Order: sequence, then C-alpha cells, then structure tokens
Amino acid sequence: MVDDGRPFCPQCRAPQVRVQVAPADLDAPQSLKSEPDHSFPDNPPPGFSASRGALDRRIAVRTALLAGGLGFFISAIPLIGIVLTGALAVYLYRRASGLSLTASAGSRLGGAAGAVAFAISSVLMAVRIFAFHALQEYQDVMLKVAQALGLNSSDPEVQEMIHRLSTPSGLAITLLFSLVIAVALAAIGGALASAVLRPRSRA
Repeated sequence: MVDDGRPFCPQCRAPQVRVQVAPADLDAPQSLKSEPDHSFPDNPPPGFSASRGALDRRIAVRTALLAGGLGFFISAIPLIGIVLTGALAVYLYRRASGLSLTASAGSRLGGAAGAVAFAISSVLMAVRIFAFHALQEYQDVMLKVAQALGLNSSDPEVQEMIHRLSTPSGLAITLLFSLVIAVALAAIGGALASAVLRPRSRA
C-alpha cells in the first residue's frame, strides 16, 4: 500500500497516478440538462393541426354550413354566386381559426359549402314542384334554358327531352348533374380565396 502524498512507490519507485471520480451529475450545466419538449403544446389553439394546411373539422363544418346557408342567397347570381360561396367559406374559416389554408384544403371546404347551398335550393325546388304542383313552371324554365342554348323549343325532340327531365328519374339526373357543377365551381372559389388570403412572404 502506498501512502497518500508520496509521488513514488517506496518499493518499485513507480510514480503514483491519481484518478478523480466525477461526482454525480448534480453540478451539470443547465444547458446540458434535459428539458421537456414544448414542440407540441398540451392545449393547441383552435384550428391547430400537426399536418400543415389541414382542416379542423369542427370549424370546417360550422363554416361550411354558415357559408352554404348564405350561399343559397348569393347563388341567385348565376355561376358567380356559387363561386363566391366557396370563397366565403374559406374567409369565414380563416376568421374563426386565424389560420390560412392551402389551395387543396380551401377547395375541399369551398366544395362542401357549395354542396350545402345546392342541397338547400334542391329541397326547396322539390317541395315547390311536388307539393305545390309547379311542374309546368319547371318545364317552362327548362324551355328557356333550351332556348338559351340555341335549341328550338318547338322541336318535338326537344320537347320530349324536357318531358323526360320532368319525371322523377329525370329530375334526379338533373339534380345530380347540377350538384357536380355547383361543387366544382364552389371548390374553385375556395381555392382562389385560399391563395388570395394566404400571407405573402417578405423578401
């Protein structure tokens, strides 16, 4: 055994080597200590989503219903009205959540609002036709549409086509075709609104 304080061993004259054991990690710098990860808050703000540009479903449903209800009146303007309905849905979503949407998410939200507006108008039209026997009025509207498309309303084939479209199955086909157009136009409006309302990056 070598006494403390002697630089060399009295037997073999070998130098002593001192080894200091570091104490427990009590005095480690604060910067090296592990800290909780705050990348994802426990209570995210409204509209927060881990996927950038994704829709918050609760806010999206509310805004689609509200924009669709207002869009029922706005869609009185041919074509442009349903496009404005989709744009209105994106504006209301941004106002409620404080977040911008990608063009893809905006088109989905706009299309949903367009579907709501079309559903309201379709229900009212069906009630008017079948409950108030306004079938003749509907046929007159179809004749005006045919004339606007350059068709001869007195042509027997055109009149037969209008008659077929006035049947329940014909009405269903007409509504389905109109729904596709309405959703497409509203989706375009939503995509355009999301591009316009997106914050511009500063150079």
